[in-house]
Amino acid sequence: MAENPHILGDRGKSLEDEFFRKENARAIERLRELQQRTTSREALAKVIGITNEAIIDRLIALGIRPEIVSALAIVPLVEVAWADGTLDAKERQAVLDRAEKSGIAPGTADHDLLQSWLDKKPEPRLLTAWTEMVRGLSERMPPQELASLKVGLVERAKAVARASAAAPARATTACFPTGRGPR
Repeated sequence: MAENPHILGDRGKSLEDEFFRKENARAIERLRELQQRTTSREALAKVIGITNEAIIDRLIALGIRPEIVSALAIVPLVEVAWADGTLDAKERQAVLDRAEKSGIAPGTADHDLLQSWLDKKPEPRLLTAWTEMVRGLSERMPPQELASLKVGLVERAKAVARASAAAPARATTACFPTGRGPR
């Protein structure tokens, strides 16, 4: 039984059209992703004030979005609170108090994210993201401002450590594991 060549031709044309529709859809999606990455990169750079594209790209790869940058600044305090593997109510309240003084208001996305970090110890990549952010900021920061940032951070971290029975020394270690501060 011989097939009608027009039927195969129509079927072939239909398969070809479907293939190119799928390829076009993939190309459009790749273009959207590229535009979204560019927009995210620009927005993150603007919010943080970092111009180093490599650092911005690493932050994006770590899942950092512009709307959570304020919470990211509190990460060392979260690390101090979790330094002994547990987080008690006094430590939680100390972190939340410091966050509120930094402008992180209850009911905001930053506050909700911070709450989740206090409910469950965050992954180590969160501290990596904070380190990348500080590295980028320190590239443009005068040495005096950088020193002031470090002193202020250590003081806030010590306040969190004092909220528990933990020694204040763990504040410096949690914030700057190498003991040298951000570079």
